[in-house]
Amino acid sequence: MFQRFRAAYAPLRDDVLAGSMWQHERLATVAGYLEFAAEFAGATLGGGLYRIHDEASGAQALTLIAEAFPEYATRICPFGYDWLGRQFAVDSDRAAGGQPQVLLLEPGTAEALEIPLSFVAFHDEELIEYADAALATGFFDSWSSTNGDALPLRRDQCVGYRVPLFVGGQDVVENLEVSDLEVYWAICGQLRRGALRLPQGTAINEVAKR
Repeated sequence: MFQRFRAAYAPLRDDVLAGSMWQHERLATVAGYLEFAAEFAGATLGGGLYRIHDEASGAQALTLIAEAFPEYATRICPFGYDWLGRQFAVDSDRAAGGQPQVLLLEPGTAEALEIPLSFVAFHDEELIEYADAALATGFFDSWSSTNGDALPLRRDQCVGYRVPLFVGGQDVVENLEVSDLEVYWAICGQLRRGALRLPQGTAINEVAKR
């Protein structure tokens, strides 16, 4: 279990101080989680490309998700996050073979995307065979080629959109900046909740930055 993930990502582990294992009741019965977390809890891989939650970051992520995506608060538990600040979580409302499936929560698009894989398959299949789709590795390479001095990202940082995509921002490197993870999620969450209150079909073309 996790042999493929270990071979591909363990060599990319950055020397970043990590806390203790993130433990939550929704993770306790997830096949493979305890084994995985015992080795990778708090790890930063590839300069921040993918990061695994420890006790502190996991609890914070759960709070951020509950505020930005309240409809998922009682059914998910985050286990990792990527350089764009996107959170990966197990979703107890979606199960196959007795195992919760993975959910990707994106602050920059205000979307929750279903990944029809278990925790184990996500790490040993998705992140190996479809790393670009899962972690936007090509986009990361483009951004980091001119921002290498920002790497490795601190665990409280992400590379966020200056103007989120769901309020008219462009999905280009020029629209990215290193952000405080908590602040970025709070801003995107506020915008998302505001957008949900608008009449259906309302177009949002720009955001005024103060």
